[in-house]
Amino acid sequence: MSTYILYGITILFLALSLMKDKKKTRQSLRKAWKAFENIMPEFLVVILLVGALLAILDPEAISKIIGADSGWMGVLLAALVGSITLIPGFVAFPTAAMLLQGGAGFMQIGAFVSTLMMVGVVTMPVEIKYFGKKLTFLRNGLAFLFSFVVAFVIGKVVGSL
Repeated sequence: MSTYILYGITILFLALSLMKDKKKTRQSLRKAWKAFENIMPEFLVVILLVGALLAILDPEAISKIIGADSGWMGVLLAALVGSITLIPGFVAFPTAAMLLQGGAGFMQIGAFVSTLMMVGVVTMPVEIKYFGKKLTFLRNGLAFLFSFVVAFVIGKVVGSL
């Protein structure tokens, strides 16, 4: 139901924007559409890959690999995968939700998402170019370690429910 409310609010604000300045509103809609077109291929590939993974691996297999019972080894594996994967945030959270529904553990998903957002193995060459090797490795190393703190806190919070 809340989705319909958000759609309603969006339509209301769009109508107000159109009444105020049709030209700017149309320009904004064109820019938004172009951004959507640029993002959509990445989004579809990730969703298809996760969908295929969930189709191939049953919830028991996912639970063994990154489920709550996989412990810190599962957290480490999830953190490593998150570190080398380049997925935008708006794709990461639905992916995490699908993995949780598929049997992944909260700590493991916490490590996965936090490394996904903070550690950039794929983007390291660009970061090294602008910040230098020492700072890049320091930042990525600290972010990787911090993902374990995130996983620990999530484990304590969710575990206490």
